[in-house]
Amino acid sequence: MQAAEAMVQILEREGITDAFGIPGAGINGLYKYLEKSKIKHYLVRHEEAAVHAADGYFRASGKMAAAICTSGPGATNFVTGLYTAWQDSIPLVAITGQAVTAQLGKGAFQCVDIASIVKPICKKSWCITNPHAVPSIFKEAFETALSGKPGPVLIDLPLDIQNTEIDFDINLYKPSRLKAAKPAVGLIEKAVKLLDDAKNPVIIMGGGVILAKAEKTLVEFAEYMGIPVITTYMAKGGIPLDHPLNAGQAGIQVGAVSSGNDLLLAADVVLGLGCRFTDRHTGNAAIYQGERKFIHIDIDPVEIGKIIKTELGIVADAADAAPMLLAAAKASKARKRKGPEISFADQRKKFIRPPDSKKKVMDPREVFEAINQVFDEDTMFTTGCGITQIWSGQYQRINKPRKYFPSGGAGTLGYDIPAAIGASVAAKKKKTVCLMGDFGFTFLVEELGVAAAYKLPVVVLIINNAYLGLIRQNQKYTYKYEYQVAMPENKNLVDYVKIAKGFACKAERVFTYEELNKALKDASVSRSPYVIDIICDDNTDCDMGNDIAHIRHFD
Repeated sequence: MQAAEAMVQILEREGITDAFGIPGAGINGLYKYLEKSKIKHYLVRHEEAAVHAADGYFRASGKMAAAICTSGPGATNFVTGLYTAWQDSIPLVAITGQAVTAQLGKGAFQCVDIASIVKPICKKSWCITNPHAVPSIFKEAFETALSGKPGPVLIDLPLDIQNTEIDFDINLYKPSRLKAAKPAVGLIEKAVKLLDDAKNPVIIMGGGVILAKAEKTLVEFAEYMGIPVITTYMAKGGIPLDHPLNAGQAGIQVGAVSSGNDLLLAADVVLGLGCRFTDRHTGNAAIYQGERKFIHIDIDPVEIGKIIKTELGIVADAADAAPMLLAAAKASKARKRKGPEISFADQRKKFIRPPDSKKKVMDPREVFEAINQVFDEDTMFTTGCGITQIWSGQYQRINKPRKYFPSGGAGTLGYDIPAAIGASVAAKKKKTVCLMGDFGFTFLVEELGVAAAYKLPVVVLIINNAYLGLIRQNQKYTYKYEYQVAMPENKNLVDYVKIAKGFACKAERVFTYEELNKALKDASVSRSPYVIDIICDDNTDCDMGNDIAHIRHFD
C-alpha cells in the first residue's frame, strides 16, 4: 500500500478520531486516504487555527487530535499554535506536507525545513525521508507526545514519501505505550513528613494535576492532612469553589483580595505538584521563595530547582504522586490539622463585583459577574491574552476541572475561537465560551465561519474597551506614557456585529447590564455560534504587582 494509506491507518489505530486542517498540494497524498477513513476532518480557515483546535480538543477530552496542513507557509503558520501547546504541555500530532525529497534544501517552491524550525517548541520533530520508517516514526511520535511531560510533536512528509509503496499490515502494528517511572516511596514519605512537621503548610495544585486527572486524589490528600490548597491559573477549577480548603489562586495577577498570596507569604513549607513556578505565578522569585521550604513534584526533571530552590525534588507524574502521597499520609498516621481558621469562601465574596445598573458605562469586572450568573458550571471557557484574560482569571468562578482553557504560558491572541471549536468538537458540540478583548477578536476571527459551518455552539464575548488595555496599563504605570494603544474606532467605526453576521453567526452589541443579561441568556441557549460585543469602560485597570506581597488594587 502507499505510505500515506499506512499513515492514516496508524492514526486510526492510535485513537485519532478527529483532525483539523487545510489540504494543499504538498499534503494531498495523505488527504486521499483521509477521505476514506473513519477520522472526521474539520476544515479550518487558517493553519494556526488547526493547531489551536487540536489543543482545545485535548484540554476538553484528554484525547489527542491531529492538525494537518500543506508545506511552506502552511507549515510555518503552525508555529504559533505549536508554541502555545508547548508552553501549556498539551500533546498533539502536527502533520505537514513537504516538497519531494529531491528538492529538499534547494529552495524549491513552498519548501521549508519546518522540522528544524519547530525543534525548540516541540518535544520532537521528524522529516521522513525513508518511507519504510513511517510506522516506527509515527509510533515514536505518539509515545513522545504523551510520555513524560506531554507536548506537541511534528511529522513532515515529503510528497514522494506519501506516495511511495511500502509493505505494511495494520494488524501487525502495536500501538504506542506510555513511558513513566513512579517515584520512590521513600521520597514521598519524606515529603509527607515535611508537611506533617510544618507549622503552616500549603499545597499548590498546578496545571499538571489537571492534565493527569489527579485533582480529586490531591484534594483527598489535602483533606486528610487538613492543608489548604492554592491553585495556579492553569489549575483553575481543580478544587470546588465552596471547598473549605480552597484558598483560591496565587500569583501577581490574581487581585488584591487573595487568600492564596496571603497563605503563601505565611507558609513555612510548600508542596508544589504539577506546577512550574513561572514568573506570572511567582513574580519576584526572591520574595516568593523567602525562608520557605519547597517540595516540588513534577514530571519534568528540568523544572525542579530551575526557578525555586527546593528542599525536596521528586520527578513524578501527578497521577502517580497524588495517590502515593495519600497512602503515605495514612500509613504514617500523619496528624490531621483543624484546617484554616478563616473562611476562604467569605473572603472571596468580598471580591465579587455585582453589576451596578446605575453606572453609565459597564465595568468590565462587573461584566464577569454577569457571565458567572448565566452560564452553568459545565460550560467550557477559552481565553487568550491581555487584560481580559487577567480579569477572567480574577473574577470568573470555575467550579470543575477541564472547563477553563487559557493560553497560559504563551498568552496567544487568536487562541480563543479555534480552541473553543476544538473543545466543542471533543465534547460533542457542548457550549464553549470565548472571552476576549476587542483587539484580540480580530485574530483568527475567520474561524467563526468554521463554528457556523459545523453548527458548533461557540459563544464569543468581546470585552470592548477600545484599547490595548494591558499594554496601556503597562505604559501608564511603568513608563509614564501612553502611545498607540487607543482604538476608539472599535466602538464606532468598526462593526463587530456585521463581521460576525458575515460569518453566519448570531450577533449583537450591548451597552447596558439589562441588554447584556438578555443577550447572555439568549446566547446560553442558542445552538448556533453567537457573538456579543460588550461595550465597557475604556480605562478600567486590572489588579497586579511585581511580587505576591505587593499587589496593586484598582477601585
